[in-house]
Amino acid sequence: MIPILTTLSVISSWYGPGFHGNLTANGERFNQQSLTAAHKTLPFGTRLRVCFQRCAIVRVNDRGPYYSNRGLDLSKGAADTIGLTDSGVGRIKVTRLN
Repeated sequence: MIPILTTLSVISSWYGPGFHGNLTANGERFNQQSLTAAHKTLPFGTRLRVCFQRCAIVRVNDRGPYYSNRGLDLSKGAADTIGLTDSGVGRIKVTRLN
């Protein structure tokens, strides 16, 4: 569990096109353009500040990533916002806000 206001550096990737419209682990429809994220254990609804080249606030609504070396999967919209889309995978700073 990440304590509130703790900042970590994690490897992150993004997902989108193949999952758009599918149900997420919390039961809502995945919108690849939304600012959301998948995490293995954080409660649904947790808000995170994620930074790569730029920063964004995302909401955890799904489970993953399923690669052992990655700590977070971002929606395509979130990856676009922070500048992670082109590289696909990168080390980002994550701060838990709630």
